[in-house]
Amino acid sequence: MANTNARPAKNIAGRVKEMLEPTVNELGYVLWDVEYVKEGAEWFLRITLDSEEGININDCEKVHMAISPMLDEADPIEGSYRLEVSSPGIERDLKTPMHYKACLGWDVEVRLFTAVDGRKVIKGVLVGYDEDNGSFAISENGNEIVLEKNVVSKIKTVYEFD
Repeated sequence: MANTNARPAKNIAGRVKEMLEPTVNELGYVLWDVEYVKEGAEWFLRITLDSEEGININDCEKVHMAISPMLDEADPIEGSYRLEVSSPGIERDLKTPMHYKACLGWDVEVRLFTAVDGRKVIKGVLVGYDEDNGSFAISENGNEIVLEKNVVSKIKTVYEFD
């Protein structure tokens, strides 16, 4: 029996993403994120999907049914885990250049490692991402703020419910 308390092999999420992305794309979805995380005593492999039309429970089930046999056959994870397939939701963490580009024009909250102009949180509209320079442009009340990626600890979309 495999040791389910062992630490995960390095970059399991990256390997799983590389393996599953072509299938997810063929099904008409974008593979938004893959996470392999431990919560309590259990390990979870979280597959997050997106599409222009949004994601519903039927989409999640369709992808789950397609990728589960692939994961069983390839067996990229030692030990047991729970497979979850979901949408990123209306408020989502942005982690990759694909995420930043997909969310241009969206309201975001940016958390900083160290204060910039006396603030560690900036809220505004993501109006630019320069992959070459690794910087974000945030429009806050009409003023554009450019932040280098190395000062940003987290960036996520936010939605104001009326």
